[in-house]
Amino acid sequence: METLVERPPLAKRLKRFLRYLLVRAALAIVSVLPLGFARWWGAGFGRFAFAVAGGERRKALKSLARAFPEKSDAERHALARASFRHLGMAAFEVGATAAMDRQLEQLVRWEATDRGVLEAALARGKGVVFVSGHVGNWELLARRVARAGYPSQSIAKETTDPRLTTLVERFRAQGGVRSIWRGQEGAARAMLRALKAGEILGLLIDQDTKVQSVFVPFFGELAATPRAAADLALRTGAAVVVGFCQREGDGYRLWMEEVPWSASGDREADAVTLTAALSLSIEAAIRRAPEQWVWMHQRWKTRPTPAR
Repeated sequence: METLVERPPLAKRLKRFLRYLLVRAALAIVSVLPLGFARWWGAGFGRFAFAVAGGERRKALKSLARAFPEKSDAERHALARASFRHLGMAAFEVGATAAMDRQLEQLVRWEATDRGVLEAALARGKGVVFVSGHVGNWELLARRVARAGYPSQSIAKETTDPRLTTLVERFRAQGGVRSIWRGQEGAARAMLRALKAGEILGLLIDQDTKVQSVFVPFFGELAATPRAAADLALRTGAAVVVGFCQREGDGYRLWMEEVPWSASGDREADAVTLTAALSLSIEAAIRRAPEQWVWMHQRWKTRPTPAR
């Protein structure tokens, strides 16, 4: 019997359509801006968002209080404001696609030592589970690696509006990054095929989302963390590399390191151990530049079930 898919209410459909039109219009304007001008507008937009988006600002300050209890209220307020500013700049930089693509190699510095980490992992022939987080500019990270000729796919979550999902997919494809949408049929098989083919499979695992997760420490407190990266590595034998594209001056730098792992025979314990190591690497990157993370995300929203 065919299942009928319930359509959202008319008001919600109109809201999504208007949001889509707004995004399309914004991209049409930003995409042709010089990079420096786009960055300036982005910084202003971030400051404006911090001033008017009270709910998101309060979430950021609450997260910062949990992560940095030793800092003063003034220090955390300054960090939150800088985080909004950075995210605005990063978004507008990515939006200025024409200028950004022309300058990508100069904009994103990739040292030979960090490139060597990725090449050594790929040379083993079992693919690379590449783990990152919403740190710095994760879109430029994927684009820089793919544009350098490394076969790359990324796992992503569809937006609530298929039209916006298509926009994101098109943008990434223009930079050589193919997307695997985790809600689509056959996504798991596509992930395994990518690793079997010796490709790079990128995942962001620093958010509390509705996916299979394990609780591991994050800034000293247990946080629900997606386990897919660990499960894929344990199943396929792929190498695991963590990497970040973090702002330095007017550009960015790529940081990469391999996270070694071994199988003990207890798949569940191994998944928790590897996920904890990956989470620790993400935390270290955030501590390196705390203003470059998405503090408005409710990272500790899901709590462990109390032991009986």
